Amino acid sequence: MSIRLQNTSNIWITGASSGIGEALTEALARGGHRLIITGRREQPLEQLRSLAPERILPAPGDTTSKADLSDIASILEDQGDLHMAVLNAGTCEYLDITHYNSDVIEKNIHTNVIGTARCVDIALPALRRTRAKGHPATLVIVSSSAWWFPFGRAEGYGASKAALTYFAHSLRADLAAEGIDVVVVSPGFVKTPLTDRNDFPMPFLVEADDAAERIVSGLAKGHNEIAFPKRFTWMLRILGALPRPVIDRMAASMSRKSKN
Repeated sequence: MSIRLQNTSNIWITGASSGIGEALTEALARGGHRLIITGRREQPLEQLRSLAPERILPAPGDTTSKADLSDIASILEDQGDLHMAVLNAGTCEYLDITHYNSDVIEKNIHTNVIGTARCVDIALPALRRTRAKGHPATLVIVSSSAWWFPFGRAEGYGASKAALTYFAHSLRADLAAEGIDVVVVSPGFVKTPLTDRNDFPMPFLVEADDAAERIVSGLAKGHNEIAFPKRFTWMLRILGALPRPVIDRMAASMSRKSKN
């Protein structure tokens, strides 16, 4: 039986200034947990702090910046044992194939993969100190279900999330002997400022508050894979298991329709 989140926990959340990170902060604050919240914009973090000033500590910074993360590492150490790190900061930029530009690929990879990997630089030592005391320690990496099927225009975003999931699964294998859990969260479409920019239909769209509740519930139940909404994620898994020529035809057909 999982003991995650059963007691008051110290939790670090990145990407907390909006979207899923903001909703997670609100949900975990309601649960009485102590939160260190990171985002590039300080004002939204301060607004979140007002929900529980004694239990929410803003630690603003850019997760791709080693200097910013070094400062945050000191904050994490000052707050005592770190029981959980939720690495949620990310971006989503789509590629226009008629004006192919590798900068789009780089931006997705830099924020979603490199930024998360650099967060592990400071989260892992803190989680190891907690685990050494016999307390539970959990690393949560927020990926996406998008990489299960090769959607057009998602060359950068999908590739970054595929890399991020592989990264997390490898960490899970390496950290199993230390008793540090690695959880992968794979949402479908969630209504956030990022998805508000999308110019295409988003089936089974989930509100950010709903997404946060599903993530918290999955964590509390001890799940190491949290994917939602089920109808959408299972549909993608099934499509991704089809023969390659079938997948290629379907993906190309969807891409042509989106261009028109």
